Amino acid sequence: MKNKIFSIILFLAICFISLNLYAFPPSSQELYNGIDVSEWQGEIDYVGVKNSGIDIVYIRSSEGNNYIDPYFQDNYINAKEQGLKVGFYHFLTARSEQEAREQAEFFVSVIGNTKPDCRLAMDFEVFRDLGLDEINNIASTFLETVQNLSGKEMVIYSDAYNAKTVFSEELSEKYPIWVANYGVVEPENNGKWDSWVGFQYSDVGRINGIRGNVDRDLFTSGILLEKEEPIPAPEKPTPNPNSGTIVVKRGDTLSKIAMQYNTSYQYLAKINNIPNPNLIYIGEVIKVPNYNEQEIHDTSHTMYIVKRGDTLSRIAMQYNTTYQYLAKINNILDPNLIFVGEVLRIPTTNNVY
Repeated sequence: MKNKIFSIILFLAICFISLNLYAFPPSSQELYNGIDVSEWQGEIDYVGVKNSGIDIVYIRSSEGNNYIDPYFQDNYINAKEQGLKVGFYHFLTARSEQEAREQAEFFVSVIGNTKPDCRLAMDFEVFRDLGLDEINNIASTFLETVQNLSGKEMVIYSDAYNAKTVFSEELSEKYPIWVANYGVVEPENNGKWDSWVGFQYSDVGRINGIRGNVDRDLFTSGILLEKEEPIPAPEKPTPNPNSGTIVVKRGDTLSKIAMQYNTSYQYLAKINNIPNPNLIYIGEVIKVPNYNEQEIHDTSHTMYIVKRGDTLSRIAMQYNTTYQYLAKINNILDPNLIFVGEVLRIPTTNNVY
């Protein structure tokens, strides 16, 4: 009988030790319902999202060196209007520490002048032929650069497998984790992080306001930033004496310059005859959108900045003119090809040539 009681006690002790050994708990008891979204969700009704009990929305802002999620601004503005807490993530594709720095600068420039409520997130999950040291050096460079430039704390997004086998203990000591682990009540212990601040538990969630599937998350108070201060927009490159141009400096990318001048890298590539938007050189002179004195005092025309979804025909109808005339006065060779951020001259009188 004594042996039986001893065996039961020993079994319970082992279970208790095992549960604590393999447990991977949240960093706090207070939990927030969340989702993370990108262009794949399309247009989102944030009234429906809010009414579904969602507290936090993580928004993909950017990817790589020059890709801005086309729904980034809409998602940010509409989520904020509903009083939801917002975070941003960048999909990192760097293959060197230099590329990691460039992508960090790009990420911060994209979210400039925003007011995130949550830590900025690094989504680094496609490694291809990189070794473990290279992966961790790239990740460390990106995280440190973003944090230094933005003044905001970072979080690492990772699936449970990579958290266990790829990312280093050094990173786990500096940055909390938002872990993806589907079909489980509690994420798998990875032996590096003691707790999680984010748990993505499904990629097939369904909620009001979103057509189709959406990632579902739980977040702790550890995901929140202490202060809600806007991320400063990066300073514009120093203008050249030749009005309407800038000189490329180290670290510049066409996308970064485009964001600083409220235009698109496609438009800059077009007006500068740049065949490869990923290839610009230090010291190169780049034309940028500029309102010169003649345009400011020209009362016969006004300026219009092309938005997503615009066509030259639609703009022409709004201003009681023709797309042919707009193409003529703006030197547009192909009326079917205009770019987000492009600045157009618009007649203030009914010119219909």
